[in-house]
Amino acid sequence: MTERAARSNIKGNDAFWQQGQLVEVAIADLSDSGEGVGRLEQRVVFVPDTVPGDRILARLIRVKPQYARGKMHQLIVASPDRVRPNCIVADKCGGCQWQAVRYEQQLAAKQNQVIQALERIGGLSHPPVSPILAAPFPLDYRNKVTYPLAVSASGQIQVGYYQKGSHRLVNLNQCPVQDPNFNPFLVGVKQTIQQQGWTVYDEKRHQGQLRHLSLRIGRRTGEILLTLVVTDWQLPGIADQAAAWLAQYPQLVGVLLNCNPGRTNAIFGPETRCIAGQPYLRETFAGLQFQIGADTFFQVYTEQAETLLQSILTELQLQGTEQVVDAYCGVGTLTLPLAQHAGQVIGLERQAEAVAQARINAELNQLTNVRFQVDQVEDGLSRLSARPDIVVLDPPRKGCDRATLDSLLLLQPQRIVYISCKPATLARDLKLLIQGGYHLTKVQPADFFPQTAHVEAAAFLEWRTGNGERGMGNRE
Repeated sequence: MTERAARSNIKGNDAFWQQGQLVEVAIADLSDSGEGVGRLEQRVVFVPDTVPGDRILARLIRVKPQYARGKMHQLIVASPDRVRPNCIVADKCGGCQWQAVRYEQQLAAKQNQVIQALERIGGLSHPPVSPILAAPFPLDYRNKVTYPLAVSASGQIQVGYYQKGSHRLVNLNQCPVQDPNFNPFLVGVKQTIQQQGWTVYDEKRHQGQLRHLSLRIGRRTGEILLTLVVTDWQLPGIADQAAAWLAQYPQLVGVLLNCNPGRTNAIFGPETRCIAGQPYLRETFAGLQFQIGADTFFQVYTEQAETLLQSILTELQLQGTEQVVDAYCGVGTLTLPLAQHAGQVIGLERQAEAVAQARINAELNQLTNVRFQVDQVEDGLSRLSARPDIVVLDPPRKGCDRATLDSLLLLQPQRIVYISCKPATLARDLKLLIQGGYHLTKVQPADFFPQTAHVEAAAFLEWRTGNGERGMGNRE
C-alpha cells in the first residue's frame, strides 16, 4: 500500500490519537517506503520493522489528523513471513528496510506497489503488469556502495549507513547486500584513515577532509575501484597510500579522489582524479565490454539488469532496421545491446563525461551503428531530423520533466520503453503519455534492490493510430 493511498482512505473522528499511546495493531501490508501498514478502528498506522501478518504493540510517536506513525514496542504474534535478518544491525541501519521479510513476500509487495501506483496515480484500471522478475540471489548483489564516514565518541573512524531517520552512523565491518569482495575494504580503509590521521568531515561545522568512501566492482571481471570523496585535494600521503592499497588488494585497479567542497547533501562533487592505477574498471555486460568510472551511472545489480534487458529485447523483437533513441543513456549500458539488434541507435545524455565513456565503449565493441550526443533529453528529441521508431527512456527517480514528455508527444515514435525505479513517477508520466495518444501494452517489474522497498519496472507503450490521425502534436 502506498502512503498516499492509505491517507486518502482515512475518515472519521481522530480524538483517540495520542502521542506516546500504546496500541495493538495487526500489520496487513507494506508501504512504498518500506514500513508496515496496520489498521486500527478503520484508521492507518505506519510502523517500520514490521511484516504483514505480525500482531504488535506499537507506541505512537507521531500523530496526524489522518494517520499515525508508530514504533514497535512488542511483537505479540510473529508473521509466518517474518525471517531472521542476515545482518546484525538490520534493526538500526537505514540501508535496508526488509531484511526481516521473507523474500517471496518482498516480491509480492513490490508487485502490488507497481499495480497500486498505476491504478491510483496513473488512473489505469487493471493495468497490464506482468509477474515480477525475482532476483537470482537476494543477498551479496550490490556492485557499488558509497558510505559516509564519521568519528565515534572514543575517536574511532567509522564507515557505514545512517541509522533510520537520523544522521547517526551505524558502523559496519561487513554488509550482506553488497558484493562480499568489498568487506575487507571496510575494515582496512578505516584502519588506514586512523593511522594516517586524516580528518573526517563534520557537516555541522563544515570542517574535515574525508566525506565518503565509495567502492565499485565489475561483477564479471572482479576489478574494483576505490574512491575517497574529499573536501579538497590536499590529502597528505595519499599518493603513497594509494600505491600501497594497489599492492595490498589484488582486485583493486584504481584509487581515486573526488572533490566535493560544498555544504551539500550530494555525495560526489564535479571532478574526480585518479591517484594510482586506472580511472575505470572493466566489466562484461550482456556479452559486451564496458569501461565504467567511479561516479558514472550503472545499475547496481548487474545480473538483474541483464535479465530486464533480455525482457525488453524479447518484447521489442527488433528486426535490424529500426531507428532507436536511448534517452538518459549514461555510458551506453542499454544503447550498445540495442545497437546489436537495431538499424541505428542514438544515445542522449547531458553528462559529457558519461558520453565520452559511452563512445569508448562503442569502440571497444566495434559498434558503428550508434552515436552519442551531449544534450538535455528534451532538446535532443526536438532536434532529431527524423521520427525514430522507438524511444527508450531511463530517467532518474524524479522521472521525466514535462518538457521531455511534450517533446515525445510531438515526436510521436511508434513505440516507447520507459524504465523507472520509482512507480509513482512512472505512473504520473505514463498517464500523460496515455492521454497524449499512447496505449500501455505491458509493464514488467524487476527486483533490482532485494531487502529494500525499491522496485524497477519497464513499461511498453505503442502509438494508438486510427482514422489516419496522429493525435496530439500532429506534424503531418
